[in-house]
Amino acid sequence: MHAKTCMNDVMPDTDFTSIRLFVAGPLEAGGERPLEPQQVTYLRGVMRLPEGAELLVFDGVSGEFTATLHHRGKRDASVRIGRQTRGQPSSPDLWLLFAPLKHARLDYLVQKAVEMGAGRLQPVITRYTQVSRVNTDRMKANVIEAAEQCGVLAIPEVHGDVKLDHALDSWDPTRRLFFCDERAPVQNPVTVLGALRPGPMAVLIGPEGGFSPDESERLRGLPFVTPLALGPRILRADTAAVAALAVVQASLGDWS
Repeated sequence: MHAKTCMNDVMPDTDFTSIRLFVAGPLEAGGERPLEPQQVTYLRGVMRLPEGAELLVFDGVSGEFTATLHHRGKRDASVRIGRQTRGQPSSPDLWLLFAPLKHARLDYLVQKAVEMGAGRLQPVITRYTQVSRVNTDRMKANVIEAAEQCGVLAIPEVHGDVKLDHALDSWDPTRRLFFCDERAPVQNPVTVLGALRPGPMAVLIGPEGGFSPDESERLRGLPFVTPLALGPRILRADTAAVAALAVVQASLGDWS
């Protein structure tokens, strides 16, 4: 529910000055959708938007539309849907699997994953994971906020945590898994990725303590896994996620 605060040169037609709001769909020109109480508080109490104020709305499915604010009561409001400004793009076929982090750093990781074009966020519990519970509602809220701020229309799926072994047992081998391995030989990741064909992909980021020896051994032995070093420096898990998503998108994803 924010105006644009980050820049993205691949979307030159995006309005980066208007307030953008995620609302429950489906959206269609001429329709009307109610707002959640916290959205009403933000628009009326914080932004002081009057009756008839214009904004942009999206639902992650129907694309983006202009809308006007309609006050239906002191704590009740809706938006009246106008014209479509952008069609709905296809969802990115790039997943991010990560060992959960503590609150602020997990918030950062989730927000940046949305900006970097992840299509699915999957927490995985590893041997050395320090966070045992994941607040998926908080993750979803961060996904929505990042999408509102950065002009994103395709909302990533947010999944509950699973154990790493279970994720690997049920893995579709047609999806290439990039295992960010701090023990892998240091070489240019672009060179490693350049030898592969585009297709369904996923990035796996471990916890601060790294993967256990048996986890690393299993990952290296799987035919659909490609170990990936991210350079000569040790990165924090949230930084590693951004770096890995950037290099994958640049080499094989929607930046290439």
